[in-house]
Amino acid sequence: MPDAPAWETTLVFAIALVVAVVATFIVSAIASIIVRAVARRRDWAGILIRRARWPFRTVLLTAGVWISIALAFPDAGWRPAVDHAFLIALIAAGAWLVAQLFLFLADVGVSRYRMDVADNRVARRVHTQFQIVRRLVVVVIVIIAVGAILLTFPGVRAVGASVLASAGIASIVAGLAAQTVLANMFAGIQIAFSEAIRVDDVVVVEGEWGRIREITLTYVVVVTWDERTVVLPCTYFTTKPFQNWTKYGSALIGSIELDVDWRISTDAMREELDRVLDGEELFDGRTKVLQVTEATGGLVRVRVLVSAADSAALWDLRCLVREDLVEWIREQDAAALPQQRVLVGAEPAERAERSAEAERSEPGGGGPAADGRATDGAGERSPEPKPVTGSTSRAGLFSGSADGEQRASEFTQAIPVQRADEADAVDGDAASGDVSDPRDDRRAVEEEAGTRVP
Repeated sequence: MPDAPAWETTLVFAIALVVAVVATFIVSAIASIIVRAVARRRDWAGILIRRARWPFRTVLLTAGVWISIALAFPDAGWRPAVDHAFLIALIAAGAWLVAQLFLFLADVGVSRYRMDVADNRVARRVHTQFQIVRRLVVVVIVIIAVGAILLTFPGVRAVGASVLASAGIASIVAGLAAQTVLANMFAGIQIAFSEAIRVDDVVVVEGEWGRIREITLTYVVVVTWDERTVVLPCTYFTTKPFQNWTKYGSALIGSIELDVDWRISTDAMREELDRVLDGEELFDGRTKVLQVTEATGGLVRVRVLVSAADSAALWDLRCLVREDLVEWIREQDAAALPQQRVLVGAEPAERAERSAEAERSEPGGGGPAADGRATDGAGERSPEPKPVTGSTSRAGLFSGSADGEQRASEFTQAIPVQRADEADAVDGDAASGDVSDPRDDRRAVEEEAGTRVP
């Protein structure tokens, strides 16, 4: 059969090419309409169309053009090379489509877990795991596609046996050469499923406070509070200690410490703290404590503990409380401002002794009464000092409230402890049948003699 004229071959190819292009867009439009109709009231249809539209069109167009060339030039000598090129293109387009379909499934799964809610611990875990898994699957798909493309070359298939035979040595060499990369990859997978960190976790790394923005197979991106970006290898989070403020929840307790004079009125300071926190939106109402933690060096250290729903709110709340208490001390209790006292001259004991001698030498001066209490100038006894009692409203971090008692139970156990001498005495009395407390006998002797037994 004589060969067809060149213009007829070109015309057939042009017609087939136009038909292939038109068919590609028609099939793509029909598939889009069907997807939208099936999931009219759901969000996943839009995600599928956005992910798979262009890969699907690329696969259809590649197949259509390949068919057009096969119909127009059935016996051309250059067909084998062109067919090989289109096979490679079709494998690449198919891998792209498969990867996008998997990413679509990942997006649908992640969309069920919202990150913009207060308690998003589960959502952060799911987002973190999906970020690692999707990258891992895409890498596997690309490796399979590259392997399939290489197998289309006859020379690669011929040397396949020798490559497999030397795979052991090659893997050892590759492992030694890329041990850092492989360590980071395995660390990234470990991070994803151990939940040591998750996307949007608040962490403190290298002295920097920030949030986890992205977790990849080899590195982790942390955005600090001042919008700087810190990039750390995945092995950092598996080999070094770090702080995770949102591991089990976002609520935190923060402290404010003030060094003030001994003349501070802690009760008035507690009232001011109550006034500041009353109705404050940043305060979540869990913990509100004011305690004196140190009294050394001429100053007392007052520590205030407050709680907030998250780290950002806690920082603002601590700054607010600190600023208000400083203003209150300066304006309402100026005597409590930090002061340094220096005594110049005689020793304090000598000065006190001279002052006492001067008062006794003055006529009508005060002196000690018969019972040991001091008297004023008229010989009247000074009133007895009032006993100091603790305020029952002073709630501590581990006491005074239900939350405090619950918190204390996580660190302590109420186990009664008996002294060794008491235990021996009780055991001896129990053996002889006398279980009376030896301390009762001692008190009876003291009451009978009218004095204490030394």
